[in-house]
Amino acid sequence: MPETDDLLAALDPEQRAVATTFGVPVCVIAGAGTGKTRAITHRIAHGCAIGAYDPLAVLAVTFTTRAAGELRGRLRGLGQPRVQARTFHSAALRQAQYFWPAAMGGELPRVSDQRAGLMAEAAGRQLNQRVESGTLRDLLTEISWAKVSNVPPADYAELAIAGGREVAAIDPTGVGRIYDRYERLKVDRGVIDFDDVLLCAVALLSDHDDVRAQVRRTYRHLVVDEYQDVSPLQQKLLELWLGDQPDLCVVGDPAQTIHSFAGARSTYLTRFAVRHPNAEVIRLVRDYRSTTQVVDVANQVLRARGPAEGVKLVAQGGEGPAPIFTQADSESDEAARVAAWLAQLIRDGVPPADLAVLYRIHAQSPAYEAALSSAKVPFTLRSSEGFFQRQEVRTALHALRGQAGAAPDDDLVNVVRGVLAGAGWTVEPPSGQGQARERWESLAALFTLAVDHVGRHPDADLPHLLAELDERARAEHAPSGAGVTLSTLHAAKGLEWTGVALVGLQEGTLPFALAQSPDQLAEEQRLLYVGVTRARKHLWLSWAPSRTGGGQRRKPSRFLDGIRPETEPAHRAVRSGKRAKSRHAVTCRVCGKPLAPGAELKLGRHADCPSSYDEHTWELLREWRRQEAAEANLPAFCVFTDATLMAIAEARPSDDRELLAIAGVGRSKADKYSEAVFAILGSVVPAGQKLGQHVAKSGGDV
Repeated sequence: MPETDDLLAALDPEQRAVATTFGVPVCVIAGAGTGKTRAITHRIAHGCAIGAYDPLAVLAVTFTTRAAGELRGRLRGLGQPRVQARTFHSAALRQAQYFWPAAMGGELPRVSDQRAGLMAEAAGRQLNQRVESGTLRDLLTEISWAKVSNVPPADYAELAIAGGREVAAIDPTGVGRIYDRYERLKVDRGVIDFDDVLLCAVALLSDHDDVRAQVRRTYRHLVVDEYQDVSPLQQKLLELWLGDQPDLCVVGDPAQTIHSFAGARSTYLTRFAVRHPNAEVIRLVRDYRSTTQVVDVANQVLRARGPAEGVKLVAQGGEGPAPIFTQADSESDEAARVAAWLAQLIRDGVPPADLAVLYRIHAQSPAYEAALSSAKVPFTLRSSEGFFQRQEVRTALHALRGQAGAAPDDDLVNVVRGVLAGAGWTVEPPSGQGQARERWESLAALFTLAVDHVGRHPDADLPHLLAELDERARAEHAPSGAGVTLSTLHAAKGLEWTGVALVGLQEGTLPFALAQSPDQLAEEQRLLYVGVTRARKHLWLSWAPSRTGGGQRRKPSRFLDGIRPETEPAHRAVRSGKRAKSRHAVTCRVCGKPLAPGAELKLGRHADCPSSYDEHTWELLREWRRQEAAEANLPAFCVFTDATLMAIAEARPSDDRELLAIAGVGRSKADKYSEAVFAILGSVVPAGQKLGQHVAKSGGDV
């Protein structure tokens, strides 16, 4: 067992205060990467070593099995294997199973592992129809929220309407009735569900003085991790454990409260000192995880829209590369750029498993699955079913295969659009949230994959598209732990990687379109903060003005205002009469080195880096492509992708043979667009060529 002095020597001053403050309630506001787990495990070990804690009387609770295992492992390493470290549910279940027979006269009902089946039966009876899997997930999530928020079925509709809560196409009254049927079904079957475990423990402790007294005698010292995520029901259970003389230490970060939709309330953390006037509040601010550059972005994100209740981090990870802020033409272009960035990091020696791509919703994943597959970068999906395993995607692919057998004559994009419309997809997203929005996003992502495929293979037919989609489905998962992690921001909480790409940072995605209230927008902002603080060294932040390179123009996320280089306010850029050095960078497309804010951003390169093509030619080709796409009602890249257009500007083909040699052209596009392309190329004097030479080459007709 480590000596007491050794335990404290390993801590910084703030962590040491956490480890040595006893006799009063302790509230630790711990920023991302500041060593909160280290602080609380050393507190427990030190407390046991000096006699302030009895190891058998300590209960440390957290929220995930992984986090509880981490606590137990560290405590064993500190010589305290007897300390109990559990999740809230695990501790509650253990107590309920132990006390239920004596208190209630029988065994605790079995915890059902068939929640979805019971919910399907309850919803089916209420709606008189089979309920889709996505709707079932929404109902289970919503009823879980109701339970942890102490909302019974009879009160659900009124409170849901007041709180603006919505489940797919089911009105709140209908959800309340399904909730009631679900509860009755469990009683009929003699089972309880996961959330009932907490309810049973609360009932036992509330109604039986002897049970409550015995639990309080057993666990006299409580430590709560991730306290910003506690729900009202968990807080009630904690209070029943504690009694009137709490020996309590709580640890959390209000800036990482991202589960309010599931019932989490950070006010239990932020108002801890109000409930416990004699409490000691300690702030951990030294970030040991990330570089100065990453921490700088995190601090700015947190305060971009005003004061926050978290801490201002102080970087301890040294200097690192400048974070990259970049705008792509489309979502597929964004994914391709991210894949190239990750591939370069891997070539530089970063293991793929130490890299991640984080996005707001699951439906953003297919573009990155496709781009990483094309770049031969292994990847693995975290905490979600694969895109091609989703029910709505499987149904749509089945319908497309039916069309392939019918040999449609229409344009491939129109065929896909028609099939997806038959599956319920519309151009505009639904106004609701949950399953309806998720289903729409999946079908929209499938349409984008098809349009992108046509952009790369203009002569492709439906069987060719289906073959590629099947290949992507087969290659969807890398061996566990071997690839780049693809994850939502929610699922990434508590994890970290050397390099992180934060993607889709545009209005409508982050913040999500359905986030309208100040509280909802604040939570979206915290999601970005959580994403930034997952990165140790390399950080990429990107957005795309449109899904497909044309159509509605989306603005970069408001959370980047004043942070991305081209919007840096003057008061941040100038200090003591000198322009401050930016820690963020957009990279030069010629040399790949960071670009400073300013006019050079319009060129996308340093002023002294030679362009590989004539800028005027490039702009003319882009404008022609925009007009051509608008007339055909197609995304711009369905005419030519940026890569193909740039290759045309660089190669300046003078005949069909040279044009067809360029990747991405193809015979059909050459026949359709060659006349316009040659007219543009023939009307522009190439860089470095004299006017007379150009006139002679073009036959004298300028």
